[in-house]
Parts: sequence; C-alpha cells; structure tokens
Amino acid sequence: MLFTNRQLRKLIIPLIIEQLLTVMVGMADTIMIASVGESAVSAVSLVDTVMVLLINIFSALATGGAVVVGQYIGQKRMENACKVAEQLNLFITVLAVGVTILVYAGQNLILQGVFGKIEPDVMEHCRIYLLIVAGSIPFIALYNGGAAVFRAMGNSQISMKTSLFMNMINIIGNAVLIYGLKIGVAGAAIPTLVSRILAAVIVILLLCRDRYPVHLRKGMSFRFDGHIVRKILHIGVPNGLENSMFQLGKILVLSLVSTFGTMSIAANAVSNTIAMFQVLPGMAMGFAILTVTAQCVGAGDYKQVRYYTKKLMFITYASMWSLNLIIYFLLPVIVRIYHLSPETAELAQKILTYHAVCACLIWPLAFSLPNTLRAANDVKVTMWISIFSMWIFRIAFSYILAKYMNWGVFGVWVAMTIDWLFRAFCFVIRYLRGKWQLQKI
Repeated sequence: MLFTNRQLRKLIIPLIIEQLLTVMVGMADTIMIASVGESAVSAVSLVDTVMVLLINIFSALATGGAVVVGQYIGQKRMENACKVAEQLNLFITVLAVGVTILVYAGQNLILQGVFGKIEPDVMEHCRIYLLIVAGSIPFIALYNGGAAVFRAMGNSQISMKTSLFMNMINIIGNAVLIYGLKIGVAGAAIPTLVSRILAAVIVILLLCRDRYPVHLRKGMSFRFDGHIVRKILHIGVPNGLENSMFQLGKILVLSLVSTFGTMSIAANAVSNTIAMFQVLPGMAMGFAILTVTAQCVGAGDYKQVRYYTKKLMFITYASMWSLNLIIYFLLPVIVRIYHLSPETAELAQKILTYHAVCACLIWPLAFSLPNTLRAANDVKVTMWISIFSMWIFRIAFSYILAKYMNWGVFGVWVAMTIDWLFRAFCFVIRYLRGKWQLQKI
C-alpha cells in the first residue's frame, strides 16, 4: 500500500487544523467587524464573495499543479515534479498580478455593476475594504501554489503551520485596529493584507529548501515551459472554470439576496461563515483525497485509488456527522456572538439547521468524491456537471424559490442544496461506471 494509516493521519490531521484555522479567521473577522454595525458585516460579506471568486481561480491552478506533481511523485520522477512546481508558481504569480491590476481598474464595475443598488453606508464600506484587500491577491495566489506543492508531497504540516502564523497575525491585527484604533472596515482589511504577504514569503522560502523531495531549484528558469504549463492547465483550467462559475453563481445569487434588505444580507453573511464550519471536515478530506489518489494514479494502481477513496469518504462522513451534532447544540450561543437583532438571529438559525442536515447527507458526495475523478484527470466531466447544475439548480431555483415563491433568503439556501443533490447523483454514477480510469494527461 502506498500510504500507511500513520501517513494518512500525518496528512489528514494538519489539513483539518488548517481548514479550521482558515474558517475561524473568517468567523473572527465577521464577529469583530460586527462591532462596527450590520452594514459593515454586509459590506465585508459582499466583497469577500468577489475575492473568493478570484482566489478560487488560483486555487484551481494550484490544484492542477498538485495533481501533476502528485502523479510524478507516484512515478518516482522527482526532477519532473520540481519543474512542475517551478512553472506552477511562476505562472500563478504572473496571472495574479494581472488580475490585481484589473480589479483596481474595474473597481466601479465591481461595486456598482455586481452588487447593484445597495445602501450608501454599505457601499462606502465595500469600497474601503476592496481597495485594501485587493492588494493581497498575488500573495494569496503564491501561498496557494506553494501550499499545494507541499500537500502533493503529503506534507500538510507546512501549510498548517504557515496558516497558523497567518491567522494569528490577522486576528491580532483585527483586535488592535478595530477595537483599539477603531478604524472600522479598514481594520479588518489591513491585517488580511499583511498576513497574506507574510504567508507567501514563508511558504516560498521553505519551498526553496532542497531537503524536500519537490522544491524550487537554485537557478530555476523564469521562462514559461509550454509543455509543463499545458499539463497544469489541463487540470487547472476546467477546475478553475468550475470553481469560478460556482462562485459567480454565488455572486449572482447574492445580488438577489441584497434586494431583501440588510437583515437578510446580515443573516446570509453570518450563515455563510458558520456554514463553513459545518463542511470543514469535507474540505480537509477533499485535499487528502486529491493527494492520495493522485499518487496512486501516478503509480498506475487504480485498485488502491478505489480503496483509499472508500476509506477517506468513510472518515469524511463520520467527521461531518460528529462536528455538526456539536454545532447544532451550540448554535444559539454561536449566533448570539454576532450581536444580531432577534429577527436576524432567528433567520440565521433556521438556515444553519437546514444546512447542517444537508451537509451531513449530501455534501461529501457532491464535493469530496469528485476529487478522485480530478486526480485521475477526469476534469472535463466534473466541470460540465458542476456548471450545468449551478446554472439550472442553484441560480434558476434561487429566483424561483426566493423571489417568485416568496421564500426569501431561505429559498436561496434550499436551491443550493438541490444543486448539491444533482451533483452528488452525477458524480456517484460517474465514479461507479469507472470511465475516469481511462483518462490520460
């Protein structure tokens, strides 16, 4: 077997801790900014939705690089794996700088065209937060690229420790600037920028050390290698389109939510933050499935691909149920932390209870299982299933349920879970038929 239980634990536990830290910082940001007011919470939520769309592009490319690196590791071709790591980080940095320039140039289009007609105080907070956080795009892209390479090696401790440092800087900075200096939304944005810069520097410096089997070599070329870049893009582009369309759908739906008023926006924002905790084990296990199965695919051992997929999916479900039971009983206390009005708090609790049930039943099949298909290069099918499901079920049903059937923001969350159900059905059928084993880079 390519991975012992001890190796799996060393991979999975840091991944869960890293995802926990990431979600906790998002939650801390929202809690701290809540002291400024519900308009500030709404503004941060709106801008973060756009930022996640952009960051997902780089995460997808990083995933593409990680799959190729993992397959070369499975083939014991370490020199090729190093070349892929170098080209991945070079390409992702150049692309991120270009995207950052476009964000600054098109800020008015983002603020007015995407968010639509929102209240003036929310708009002002949005502008301040966007102008500061946009500067962190190249650094979070570079961090994602470096962290993905370490995960592909099965070394998830590096990204976990870096994430811990990054999140400590973020939380301490928030406390000083929001509570101490009382500079409002800017107090949440500045620590985010600084922490991402430091995280990128740390992970790239570590990746330059030749004691790791895959590393950035001395004298590496800063010219693009078309052959390697195409391999990365073969996985990264479909995955990026899938993730981008998914996030674009969330933005379009968010513009619908914004028409329901500040209460709905705030309830949706708080629910989004806590909902990340509810699917946290699934997100962590998704990285583990990708790392493990990519190396098995590289070794040409599809029997082990199936074995580890089944084993890791079982762990995913067990951890999802355990965590969501805890969150359910603590939900009234958690929601109270955000200082919401009684009506907003009640709406948030209703959304999160429904989300917890669906997350435990459907989410792993819709989002964790497809990583086995991606690791086996079966990326186009997952992309088309996801895009179709997102437009037909998530977006169309959001308008039907939320607007025309007057379900409000709760209807948006119901539509989202219908999207999950369709994805899960399609991915399970694809996996059981086994056609993904015939794909080649």
